[in-house]
Amino acid sequence: MSTTDTTTPHTPQDAAGAAPHSADGLDDDTTRYAPEWLQLREPADAAARAGALLGPLRDHLASGRRDTGDGAQVVRDLGCGTGSMGRWLAPRLPGAQHWILHDHDPELLARAAASAPSGAADGSPVTVATACGPIAGLTAEALAGTSLVTASALLDVLTPEELDRLVAACTGAGCPALLALSVVGRVEITPADPLDAEIADAFNAHQRREELLGPDAVAAATGAFEAAGATVRVASSAWRLGPDASALAAEWLRGWVAAACEQRPDLAARAEEYLRRRLAACAAGELRVVVHHSDLLALPPAGA
Repeated sequence: MSTTDTTTPHTPQDAAGAAPHSADGLDDDTTRYAPEWLQLREPADAAARAGALLGPLRDHLASGRRDTGDGAQVVRDLGCGTGSMGRWLAPRLPGAQHWILHDHDPELLARAAASAPSGAADGSPVTVATACGPIAGLTAEALAGTSLVTASALLDVLTPEELDRLVAACTGAGCPALLALSVVGRVEITPADPLDAEIADAFNAHQRREELLGPDAVAAATGAFEAAGATVRVASSAWRLGPDASALAAEWLRGWVAAACEQRPDLAARAEEYLRRRLAACAAGELRVVVHHSDLLALPPAGA
């Protein structure tokens, strides 16, 4: 079931943190993430997500159940994109769930709602509502009654101020947060190339432009949540791309190199040949890429 939520119009823009094509903050309503890119990355995202965090999350939800009044726990997916987090997480959590999908892009929201799972881990119903608009006003009051806030590839495209607002909203509402797939600034490409490190450094600098947290986001979020009294767990969620993911690896390479060259135009001549070599190796099934991410679970203190 899909409905429109009119009481909580706050949404971040869709964040594709591992995708170097764009990485803008919460308050920019202009950037649109291509559904094709989100669809291409979904299998790698699903394989990478840190299942080890689900046990502590299930325990917390069971011990402090909040629901809509009809027994369904409320889950808010910030910057939901095409809904990949819901498709992965809802069937792994027991009990009835009511997901509110937040995004600034109505087309992405429609796709997410249409493809949302209908059942939880124990067969309980999963219902869906959508909320279209900016997240700038997200507050603890807006999260009242929410059982879980979740997002994918969001932390690394926040500024410190935006992170502080998110942490304050979640902790003020006593709401746990599962924030997945944040880039951490490490990439491994096999076979190695002399230009790998220089491209990586330029890309990481690009991720930090205009005060964005980029690769520093997980550490910053850990500190902010812990300072607010939350218990934080962090787990690796790396993409591991081989010949079976060559289309994703090739698209990621193009964006990775393009962002590096945008940051450092002096790399352009060498990077063009570098990209040609890398794409040829990818097409031949000879390339392996590991893009490191982390998933973060922040649990409010007992009784919050």
